[in-house]
Amino acid sequence: QVHSVESGGGSVQAGGSLRLSCAASGYHVSSGYMGWFRQAPGKDREGVATIGSDGSAMYTDSVKGRFTISKDNAKNTLYLQMNTLKPEDTAMYYCAYCSWCTRGYFITAWYDYWGQGTQVTVSS
Repeated sequence: QVHSVESGGGSVQAGGSLRLSCAASGYHVSSGYMGWFRQAPGKDREGVATIGSDGSAMYTDSVKGRFTISKDNAKNTLYLQMNTLKPEDTAMYYCAYCSWCTRGYFITAWYDYWGQGTQVTVSS
């Protein structure tokens, strides 16, 4: 059975940190591309960060220098370390997998195996 389970969200004040995790089952984070996406109320889902099988990472401009995507192939788990959080980072965060991607573009339609999401709320 294929699924992704996100965890680690919560409520923090601006400037705080959170570490999100995505436990993968039925597929391997070591292959293809893994991505973190987020969706705020009333807005479209957007890409936050992606990581390839070779560890190459891409970030959307608004999180560069603050967020770090990583993965542990042995644990089959994806992570997102989020530092210096801002109120505009408030959203539901999702992980997803693209088995055939060769680039880490933030195209949600390319990704499968979406989890249920974990809520991140940043207060000012």
